[in-house]
Amino acid sequence: MSDSSEIEKLSTAPFDARFPNTNQTKHCWQNYVDYYKCIDARGEDFAPCKQFYRAFHALCPNEWIQNWDTLREEGRNPSNFKI
Repeated sequence: MSDSSEIEKLSTAPFDARFPNTNQTKHCWQNYVDYYKCIDARGEDFAPCKQFYRAFHALCPNEWIQNWDTLREEGRNPSNFKI
């Protein structure tokens, strides 16, 4: 067991009217892109950016996130993360 007294509350991403269908792949990707655009514009300490972070971590498989992070760091990601 961990000695940590902090318990992280986990929840799924809330409903987003832009993605009404059951397949949440686009919702996952859009939150990933929105998070990096947000931190580029406002910085990592800007609290509203954390909503995008929580949403894409709830929706996206970890393997996808790792792959996208690698592509983003190498400059090969197909999305524009600049505002």
